[in-house]
Parts: sequence; structure tokens; C-alpha cells
Amino acid sequence: MSKPQNKYYVFIPVIIALSFAGGLLLGNKIDVLKNARIGSKTEGKIKLNKLIDFIDSEYVDKVNTDSIVNLTVTGILENLDPHSVYIPKEQLAAVAESMEGNFVGIGVNFYMYKDTLTVIKPIPNGPSAKAGIQPGDRILYANNKQLFKKKYQSENLFPILKGEVGSPINLTIYRKSENKKFKVTVTRDLIPVKSIDVATKINEKTGYIKVNRFAETTYDEFHNALVSLKKQGAKELIVDLRENGGGYLEMAVAMADEFLKNKQLIVKTKNKKGTEDLSYATERGVFETGRLYVLIDENSASASEIFAGAIQDNDRGTIVGRRSFGKGLVQREMRMNDGSAVRLTIARYYTPSGRSIQKPYEDKGEKYFNEFEKRFLSGELYEADSIKVADSLKFKTKKGRIVYGGGGIIPDVFVPIEKNHNKEGLELLLQSEIMSYYAFEKLDENRSFFSRMTQSGLKKELFKNDKYFNQFKEYVISNGLLFNLSDQKEQILTYLYAEFSKQLFNDASYYQIVLPRDKMIQKVLGKQK
Repeated sequence: MSKPQNKYYVFIPVIIALSFAGGLLLGNKIDVLKNARIGSKTEGKIKLNKLIDFIDSEYVDKVNTDSIVNLTVTGILENLDPHSVYIPKEQLAAVAESMEGNFVGIGVNFYMYKDTLTVIKPIPNGPSAKAGIQPGDRILYANNKQLFKKKYQSENLFPILKGEVGSPINLTIYRKSENKKFKVTVTRDLIPVKSIDVATKINEKTGYIKVNRFAETTYDEFHNALVSLKKQGAKELIVDLRENGGGYLEMAVAMADEFLKNKQLIVKTKNKKGTEDLSYATERGVFETGRLYVLIDENSASASEIFAGAIQDNDRGTIVGRRSFGKGLVQREMRMNDGSAVRLTIARYYTPSGRSIQKPYEDKGEKYFNEFEKRFLSGELYEADSIKVADSLKFKTKKGRIVYGGGGIIPDVFVPIEKNHNKEGLELLLQSEIMSYYAFEKLDENRSFFSRMTQSGLKKELFKNDKYFNQFKEYVISNGLLFNLSDQKEQILTYLYAEFSKQLFNDASYYQIVLPRDKMIQKVLGKQK
């Protein structure tokens, strides 16, 4: 993470589809074709190879033909569909890490505070935590490489901190709270990249699980969370798939299996030859009874839609929120000999009722991936009646309810975005890194004072007067943001309380504080009564 810059623009209701990169591009985790052969001996391919050879041997200037090949591959794939893509070898490792569910590193959340790499919080039980690294520590040197006053971006720091499992890295630390500098050796290890942000109870009978993507470890994480919540007495469950761009198809299938009865259809895929592959639920489900709610929004895509479609078509639960993204294509990853890869669409998937939810993709560019403006202008984000559906794409659930194909999962219960644009922007602000950085800086000013507090004591401190509210308003202005926050004191202090709690205590405390104010959660809890 990097220090917030004064480059924010407001007063327009723009929500960009964040973090689709991994999920939207992945469909089916099929074994990688290690020796993918691109090209049979057709005339077109022979012509392309000859052209590259001519350029390499005869062109008047020196040309990197590898870069020409990369552009050619990208150009070919752009003529197929938006989800068939080329991944250069320089990017492939980072993409793989995100979906494998771990990476090798030192295990800290950090950002560049005043040009110094500063630890927000060590990952519990990670290498840095075991070595004694604490929140607020400044990392000055890593193996004698200076990390302060260099204006590093996060992407430049990751290669320095990462390494092989078991490899040591010598860090020079400055601990502000004790005004001392010391050296420590941290042994790098596997750091989990969690798919489950939180699993907690929001009232006596209702569990809540937030899933951020469908990676290799997602089902195991989800299953463990589900079993734990059941042991805590949860009899109803909310699965939050908002902003979840998807990932591996079989992770969505395995998750759906936890809720569906034996032999109920989860998803069907069909390839170019018309071959169908049907995935059914098994007998292993641990939550086949009890109310289930699935939260989706315009950025829920791919595997998120497979899960939501299976629950909806089998009448197993209630889908709450706004129409999902609309991706019904499945990709296979094929490795090239140079370490790059191609993700090629090899099938379409269909929900149990037979729906394809793939939206049209005549426009394969930015407008396809960020459809928010179009939905905003049509009124769809504010009124369920503004959602355009085609009568020709009617399907029926197991119990005969009408559902529609042709562009995303339409929820059973619609929850609009905030119509007041200032409040809409405020919600984004309160969930942004600005809030995280402000909380960190306040904690950093007097860490010994805050570290002695209980959670109730923290709340009393933040709410007792206008001190923190006024400081936050000034902090927002200093970062170039223009908001009228005067009448939002309670909401701002609630989110400050949540963010302080997260950094001082744990992630679950954050969600336990903010979820009762969440409109979709309120809608679910209202339906339970």
C-alpha cells in the first residue's frame, strides 16, 4: 500500500469494478497444458511465422521480435471474447500467487508512511510476528538495502521482501514507541492469501461469511468457517459475494454442494463440440437445511454467479442485492514455452435451469468490464423495475419461479445503491484506505495509550467528544477530498471505531461493528422477523 495522494475526484457516482482481474479471467481449473502447441501448419500461421522471420533478418532497424509476437498474440485474442487473454511471463507469477492462495514473504501489512516502509500489522503467526515485529515498526533496511527516503511503490518492495521458503532476511527496525533501533532476522515462509475475509456471527442465530474470490484454498477455508459457525449455534447463514470477481469453477461447485441435497444439479458446461459436463451435489453437505442468503452486486462475477445461480435455481436460498456482472464463459490456462500463458475460453456454463448469464460482448474493452455508468444512467442501480429482461430468456426454478438469463443473476430481493450522491461517495470513502491510514496514524501517535484499551474503552474514547471527528474531517481535506461531513458524525465515528478495532484487535471486530449498518444485511435481518 502507498500513502494516499491528493488526486481524488468526487461528486460523480463512479464505482469501478475492483479486483476482477483474477476472477473474471479464470473459469475452470483444468490441468495446465505444459507443452501447449500453438499452431497447426495452416497457411495463415506459416505466413505469420515468415513475416516475423523477415523482420528479424531484413528489417532496417533493430527490432525486438519477441515483443511483436506478444502484440500479435494479444491482438488475436482480442478478436475472440473479453476473457480470452495473454499473460506475459513477468505477470504470470503474481497472477498465480493470487489464485494459489499463498506466497512466500515476511508476513506484514504495510504502507509507505512519510517515505518509510511502515508496518500496519504483522500477519498473526506469520514470520514477522514470530520474530517480534510489531504494529508501527519502521523497516529501514532489508539485507542492507535502504527502504526509507526512496519513494518506493509497493510493487517495487514486494520483490525485496519475498524469497524462497526458509530463506533469511536481515531487517533493521526502528520502533517509534520505544525510540530504539535494532536488527532482527526474519525467516521467510508461506503467507496465506485468504479467500475468506471474515466468518462471524452477526446475531444469536445468523452466521456471516465474506468470500473475496474463488482460489485453490477457498473451499477448505469456507468449509472450516461453516463448520465453526454451526458449532457456535448459527442456524441461518449469509454468504457475501459482493465485489467477488470469481475464480475457479470447481470451488464454486464445492461450496454450493454444502447447501444442496444429493444429486441436485449445480452447473452445466458445454464446449465447442457440444459435449456437456454436469456437476451435481453429493451427500457431503453440512448446511443443507436452515435459511441461506447470498449477497451479490454488479461486480459479482464468474464463479460467484455459478454459486448464486445454483442456489437460486434449486430454490435453496434467497439472492439479495443487485444484478451481477454477467460472465458465463469458462477459460483454460495454457502455458507457453517462454513462461507466458494464454487463458482461452473453452466452454460456456449454464445454471441448473438452463440459463446462460453471459452478457453481450460486442464491446470487448473498458465499457464491457465497467458497466456501472450504463446501469447508473438506466436507473437499474436504483429501481428493480429498470432492469432490462427479455421474455425470450425466461426460465423456471425447481419450484416453478420465473428467472431470467442473458446478462447476470437478477436477485430475488433488490437493494439499491444510495440515491444521495454525497452519501454514496461517503460510503466509498469510509471503506477506503483513507480511513485505514488515518486510524494508523492516530494509533501511531500514542500507541502505548491505545494498546491498553479494551474495545469498550476504545469506543468511549472515540465517541466522547468531537476530537477524532474533527481531525478526520481535516485529514480528508488535506488529501484533496471535498465532502460535506458535518451531518455524518455518527456514521464516521462508527467506521473509525471499526477501523481502530481492526488494527488493535482483529478483523472480525471490524465487521461486527459495520455490518449492522449495511443495507443488504438490514434487508436480510428484516426478512427474518
